[in-house]
Amino acid sequence: MFTNNPRQLRLLQELRQRHSASVEDLAEQLGVTLQTVRRDVQRLAEQGLVTRFHGGVRMPGSTVENLAHTQRESLHAEGKARIARAVAAQVPQGCSLILNIGTTTEAIARALLQHRGLRVITNNLNVAAILCGNPDCEVIVAGGVVRARDRAIVGEAAVDFMRQFRVDIAVIGISGIEGDGTLRDYDLREVKVAQTIIAQSREVWLAADHSKFNRPAMVQLAQLSQINRLFTDAPPPEPFPALLQEAQVQCTIAEG
Repeated sequence: MFTNNPRQLRLLQELRQRHSASVEDLAEQLGVTLQTVRRDVQRLAEQGLVTRFHGGVRMPGSTVENLAHTQRESLHAEGKARIARAVAAQVPQGCSLILNIGTTTEAIARALLQHRGLRVITNNLNVAAILCGNPDCEVIVAGGVVRARDRAIVGEAAVDFMRQFRVDIAVIGISGIEGDGTLRDYDLREVKVAQTIIAQSREVWLAADHSKFNRPAMVQLAQLSQINRLFTDAPPPEPFPALLQEAQVQCTIAEG
């Protein structure tokens, strides 16, 4: 697994805000040499996190394909861990949950290992494997097609499976939240399962690190108005504070 240092993570954050930049601008912004920036860019490009062009670098910007699971595990890992702890602190003992697909929900599963009396339904084999380590947690796994790259379970069988339940809380991840308040993802099969999860839950909690704001993806999953709570790791940028207030979404910021 790749582990990016704080400088490289800051470089990624600069690019997320600016979309593209020259090597010279990045060196000045980060207070390092051109050679250091070029090394960092090379490492990030090898991970597929950035795209190089002559004299500069940009975000890949794809709306049709997500980053690989191993890349997403290391990206913003510390922020995801903070989000996971904040979510776990709010999950009551002895409740029913659905956890869906994503590295943030997997971090949340790890944070729930000390909870008692949980009944967790999931279409994420990684979540199931983690929570099986908690003897006081009953884990129910959806049927369907296993997506090999991240061990997610998708497809119509998974949709039909989720329709059987009505749970206290759904904790969902997302690939992107656009500036019009839409929640978006990449795989239509995954989105169909997530939409069913939302419909079968009394409360819906969205766990999304700061990189998900203004990130494009192809398929619309839901609107912010369908979410009860948002857990993130930094104050949302404009225009999201007003959108969250209008949608009456309670926002919890798990700051370091």
